Amino acid sequence: MDKKGLLELKEQIDEAKKTAGELTGKLNYLNSQLKETWDCKNVTEADTKVNVMYKKIEKLEKQIKTGIEELEEAYDFD
Repeated sequence: MDKKGLLELKEQIDEAKKTAGELTGKLNYLNSQLKETWDCKNVTEADTKVNVMYKKIEKLEKQIKTGIEELEEAYDFD
C-alpha cells in the first residue's frame, strides 16, 4: 500500500473513532434518560416494564368496555 492509501485509511479510521465516540456519548445520554424517566437500568428492563404497562392497559380497556355494556343494559341505551 502506498503513502496515499495509508493516509486515506488513517482518515477513515479517525472518522470511525469520532463516530464511535459520538455514538457512545448518545448511548450514555439515552441510558441516563432511561434511568431518570423510567427508573430502568437497561433496555431489557424497560421492555419488560412496557409489556407490563400494555397488559394493564388491556385490562383497563376490558373493564371500561364491560362497564359501558352494563350501563347500556341498565339504562337501555341504543
